[in-house]
Amino acid sequence: MTTSHGRIDKRQAILRGAFAVFARQGYAQACVQEIADEAGVAKPTVYNHLSDKATLFQHAVQEAAQVALRQRLAALEPLAEPGDDLRATIEGVGHELLRLHCDEHSCALRRLLYSEITRFPDILDVVLESGPHRLTQALADRLARLTLSGRLRATDPERAAEQLLALLIGPLEARSRMGTRLIGDDELWEVTRAAVDTFLRTYA
Repeated sequence: MTTSHGRIDKRQAILRGAFAVFARQGYAQACVQEIADEAGVAKPTVYNHLSDKATLFQHAVQEAAQVALRQRLAALEPLAEPGDDLRATIEGVGHELLRLHCDEHSCALRRLLYSEITRFPDILDVVLESGPHRLTQALADRLARLTLSGRLRATDPERAAEQLLALLIGPLEARSRMGTRLIGDDELWEVTRAAVDTFLRTYA
């Protein structure tokens, strides 16, 4: 008899496999059998968990967005106790956010959104809620706490969070040619330091 834990594990394997196949093939070319093979399950098992290909795509993209969000929220943790060198802490957080933005998982997620948004217009709201919106809120909370402790002067922490993220991520689409060019670590640090320098000139 399959336990509930085993069922959850299979569902996660299916969603990971589906995301990998959709990212590799696109929605139209992906087939459920290939997803089942990628997940290491039988094809009927896929349908037992998710009723059809469209539902599978939507859930796979949502799960991928949530994984990306959890990684980014974890990257903000050093801001809870930034130590004496606030600039270095913000730079470290910014660099990690950029590294995550440029990893294959995140690039694949963005490519899927760009290519399939007209077919699944509702998926953008799901991804935004699981991604940029939540990240901005979490960063705003960290900046508000730093303001209360006298480390920053961000009278509108949410706007400050939006601006910091824009300064970090804004240059990357052009530099990476929309995710088709690999950006090296030295260049990520260059973008990070320029962004944090501009941010602190306003809010330090």
